[in-house]
Amino acid sequence: MINYPATPAIRQLRDSGVDFSLHSYKYEEGGGTQRASRELGVDEHQVIKTLVMEDEKKTPLIVLMHGDRQVSTKNLARTLQVKSIQTCDPRTALKHTGYMVGGTSPFGTRKKLPVYIEKSILNLPRIYVNAGRKGLLAAMSPADLDGILKPIPVCVSI
Repeated sequence: MINYPATPAIRQLRDSGVDFSLHSYKYEEGGGTQRASRELGVDEHQVIKTLVMEDEKKTPLIVLMHGDRQVSTKNLARTLQVKSIQTCDPRTALKHTGYMVGGTSPFGTRKKLPVYIEKSILNLPRIYVNAGRKGLLAAMSPADLDGILKPIPVCVSI
């Protein structure tokens, strides 16, 4: 058995009692979900990106998106009834979540942030989401993620 570090994300998952498994892969800067899906032999659509964003007032939020899709920030802003949404710079994302970009998990964040999820993610049989370290994903049921995070479903993918 591989001994994984107890990241805040892994601690929250264990404390919640949900069924999950950890999968490591050789992280590559800029490789993203494409690299993770290839290394783990899973569909990139099931590898979920955790994106830290903020509105024009610098109010942070998390968006969970399919690895093979992008977030329409215009549609997200319209959905949230704000002027604009943009991705946080890495330093700001670290400040809000406690995680380095590339290892950002929606679980165990430093601050409790609102979480939005592309609605179709909830229909997948299994998803792979970052477990709080570069090159480490937690495989789980979307229903379990939903039960822990209570994300707000949105339709903002392109």
